[in-house]
Formats: sequence, structure tokens, C-alpha cells
Amino acid sequence: MKNIFLMALLALVPFGCFSQETTGKTKEHQEMKPSKNEDGEWELTVVDTQFDYFLSAIAKPISQYSESYLKTKNTFLVNEWNSYYNSGRYRNIIESGIDYDPKENYGIKFEYKLYQVFAYVNWKYGLRMNALSGSEIIR
Repeated sequence: MKNIFLMALLALVPFGCFSQETTGKTKEHQEMKPSKNEDGEWELTVVDTQFDYFLSAIAKPISQYSESYLKTKNTFLVNEWNSYYNSGRYRNIIESGIDYDPKENYGIKFEYKLYQVFAYVNWKYGLRMNALSGSEIIR
């Protein structure tokens, strides 16, 4: 019995030698930044493979929104998102802040896609954001 315990202990020792990242001072500040494509239009890339499915099958079509509505909502949603990121809340979902300037004219396609990112996070992870429209909250 002692031999089994000793072998198990020896097997686990190497894992204790790996350095672990500590939160706080050593954590780099990451931000998602909008970029312009070759045509000069603002672009937002979402890496999650289910996002395209969400946009085509679940999200409301772009025609149901005005650009000013989306810009207003996105301003509040980005502030809420960045607040969660900076506080470390929802670390398992929010991995970076968002660099968004409400004075910039991003265009309706970009504003729509950004708004749908927040709706998608609600749909996939159940993260409720206060500024998300009631009709976008999926239970």
C-alpha cells in the first residue's frame, strides 16, 4: 500500500513544478480592436464556429435594426462588457476587452455584427447583459 501511495505521489510531483500564471499584475490587458478591410469597411472577426450558425438561424435580420439603435445599444453593451473584463467577472467567457469608439462611423454591418456578438454570448453561455434588448434575450 505504501508503494502505491509513493508511486502516485512521485507521478504527481512533476505537475507541481510547472509555473502557473497568476491573475492580476502579470495578466496582459487584451483588447479586441475593430479593423478596416481592403475596401475600407470596418470588420469584426468572430472565431467561434457556432457564431455563423447563430447569425443565419437565430439572430434577427439586419433589416429589423437602424444604425443609430445599434450604435446606442453597442455603446452601453461595450461599456458593460469592458466592466466585466476589467473586474475579472465572467473570466471563463470574457477573455478580452473591446476597443470601441462611439464617435466612429463603423457602418450598420459592423454595428449589427457587434450587437449580435452580445446576443450570441447570451444565447450560448447564458450571460445576461443589462443593455441587451429584451427580445434578444434567449432563455
